[in-house]
Amino acid sequence: MPPRRRSASGYRGVRQRPHGGFYAEIRSGDLRLSLGTYDTAHEAARAFDAAAWRLGRPSRQMNFQDVQTLQQALDLAPPPRLNSAQDRAEHNALQRRLLVAQEDERVMAEWRRRHPEDVAYEQQYWASRREEDTRRRREERLDRRRRKALACAQADLVNAGGRSFFTEEDERWLDCWLSTSDDTNDDDDGADDWSDWD
Repeated sequence: MPPRRRSASGYRGVRQRPHGGFYAEIRSGDLRLSLGTYDTAHEAARAFDAAAWRLGRPSRQMNFQDVQTLQQALDLAPPPRLNSAQDRAEHNALQRRLLVAQEDERVMAEWRRRHPEDVAYEQQYWASRREEDTRRRREERLDRRRRKALACAQADLVNAGGRSFFTEEDERWLDCWLSTSDDTNDDDDGADDWSDWD
């Protein structure tokens, strides 16, 4: 998967807050892990890189290429702004979540290494699900087109006779307005990307 584009701040995983400061976060599976608010975008980017190191991300997904070890990344990452006891408590809770995510990623990597047949089965399962979803959407689209064409043809026959017996509650009237756009293509099988491991 290609690396994500950098945000308006110029750094991956960093965005500027409206009230000042720069917010850093990193994704782990479906979770967004907050890394806190920092005074500069550079500090927030260093915090992102430290979290990326902890989660075992490749160097191409990091903001800086000058770090060679996790310990270096942790040493360069400044602590976030902590203005109150509540901020400190939230920061500690976020750090615990990051540790859980780190362990989860490590366990999943180990599981994938030990059980390649399960990984292959899972990939095959999701591929078949995508194919089934695509087939179902195509059938539904073809059915909508058929119903719309039939309803429009019936409406034209009725209008040719100078009278209309379609009412707004009639299913045929509703069928005349069905959307038949092709929202399925072979390259993108819908909004769900089962292989996105960001």
